[in-house]
Order: sequence, then structure tokens, then C-alpha cells
Amino acid sequence: MSSTTPDALDLFAGEQVITCRDDATGLRAVIAIDDTTLGPGFGGVRWRPYPSQAAAVAEAQRLAAAMTLKHALADLPYGGAKSVVIADGPLPLDGSPERVRLMEAYSRFIARTGGTYIPGVDMGTTMSDMQTIRDAGARAFCDEVDPGPYTAAGAYAAMRAGVRHRLGSGMDGVRVLVQGAGHVGAALAALAAADGAQVTVSDIDPPRAAAVAESVGGTTVAPDEVIAADCDVLAPCAVARVITSDNVADLKASVVAGAANDTLDTPEVAQQLAAAGVTFVPDFMANAGGVIQVHAGQVGWSEEELRDRLERIGDRVEQVLVGADERDVTPVRAALDLAAAHIESHRR
Repeated sequence: MSSTTPDALDLFAGEQVITCRDDATGLRAVIAIDDTTLGPGFGGVRWRPYPSQAAAVAEAQRLAAAMTLKHALADLPYGGAKSVVIADGPLPLDGSPERVRLMEAYSRFIARTGGTYIPGVDMGTTMSDMQTIRDAGARAFCDEVDPGPYTAAGAYAAMRAGVRHRLGSGMDGVRVLVQGAGHVGAALAALAAADGAQVTVSDIDPPRAAAVAESVGGTTVAPDEVIAADCDVLAPCAVARVITSDNVADLKASVVAGAANDTLDTPEVAQQLAAAGVTFVPDFMANAGGVIQVHAGQVGWSEEELRDRLERIGDRVEQVLVGADERDVTPVRAALDLAAAHIESHRR
């Protein structure tokens, strides 16, 4: 793996970047703490291969910055942070001695941040990993309740707001294409179908897509046909950067609202979507349900209060979409400005 850092990598984009190395377990990890104005940096641990060390650092920083925005717009008392563990091959089985030893070593590095970084579950990591981190001495979230269903509930509130704003309707009869049939995508598909939406499911695992589609009375579409598929709403719930400058013109959906991170390949794509008449619900707003649930568990909210806070995601999305129209800016720009104002108000 290359260790070359490209000139474009800005190591000082956030407050802190920490590299972690443990030769006994093979651990190589990066912790990025973007902003702690609102509180300690909270963000998941992503464990996957990277083409270079620079790519791992860049992703950690980019995701940490998104967490800053997500927490600010959800009015949560956390800053933005994220970490990545670099995988050199297949991940050890959950609960295996090899995996436990690595997470114990990682816990020691996390503990050195003195609570400035609080990890949670992300791609490649599990709730048992977070329990291992906690047992080894560091603070960790997401170790008791799976946040996935709450992420889906928040994303669905955001989707409904996007549909009301763009299509002027409820969900009955709206054609929703869910990209990604994992537990978040499956839950989102079920919520939409329950309100009368016509659901189509796509996944790189065709049997999984077929199973989810059957469970909601929907259909499937091949992964390479998602962007050009005829639908009203595209709900990305899997890989990042699915909408690019090269495929915006092929997009048939009127609304893009899902649970995936980094839906847009570059910032310029937000402007291209607006020019094409597509309403894009900023992903860092739509997928905040999981972190809201985590906070609810920390402070002891009732299930009713938690559900109310999840529904408020839709209210904030509507506020952003209306504000974007009034200012003639993209929803992403309007959301960024709202987050910046919230953070600035806590610096005074």
C-alpha cells in the first residue's frame, strides 16, 4: 500500500488527525476529529481496505466533517469525528480472538484522546466491537441498540418532506427506488410501502434485493440500471458517491433522499441537480436518525420523545428546502449555512 500523501490532502482541515499503529495486532487506523465546538467528537469506526494511507486519512477527515454537520443540524451536543481501520484482507469474524485483540488495542489509542473522540458502529464494525472497546477502557456508543432502524425512520421523515416539497403529495402511489437492501434500506423500503408507495429495490446481492422486494410487494432493478430507472424518488442506502457529473443527465427521479453518506461525487453535483430540477435532500440531514437514537439512549429519552425527534428531521428538511428556494441556492448550501450558524452561536 502506498504511503504517498498527495498535495491535495489537507492534514489541517479539522482540529486533529491521529494515526494509530500496533504491530502486535497489525492495527493501522486513523482518527479524525473535525470540530468539537458543540461537544466531544462522535463518529463511527469504518473498517475496510484503502488504496493508500492518504486515501484512508482523506476519508476519515471527510466523514468527520459530515458528522459535524449532522450533529449541528440535529441539534445534538456532539462535535464531528470519524475513524477508519485499514483492512489488509478479509475482516476477522465477529467475536474472534484476532478481532477482539485488535479492538482492544484500538481502545487504548481511543482512550488517549481523553474522551475527545467517542466511537460508534460504521461500515465493517459491529456492536460487539464497541463493547470490546468499552470493556478495554475507552468510551464507546452503539453497543446496546442497533441504530439502523432509527436511521431508516429519520431518512423516511426526510424523504416525505422532500416529496411534499417537490411533488406536493404524500407517499401513496409514489414510485420509490431503494438502492441497497441492507438492514437500513430494507427498513426504509418497508416504511415507504406501508404508506402506499410503489417500491423498487436494487442491491449488488440480487437474492437479497429480491427478498426485500417480495416482503414489501415491490420489484427489483439491476444495480447498473438504478440511475436511469423510471422513479419519483431515488433513495441511496448503500455505497457513496452514486450521483456524479457524468450521470446527472440520466437521472429520472425528481427527489433524491436516502440514508447513504456522501451521495454526491463532488460539491458541484448539487448545483447540477438543482439545474436539472431534482430536489436533493442533503444526506447529512437525512441520515441523522441513528445518532439521534444513540443520544436518546445516553440521556434516557422515552420512545415517544425519540420518535418525535426523528420526525423533526423532516421539519428541518422542509425548512432547508424552502430556504434554498427563497435564496435561490442549493439545498446543500442552505443546510451548510444553517449548520455553520448553529456552530457559530455556540462559540460566542
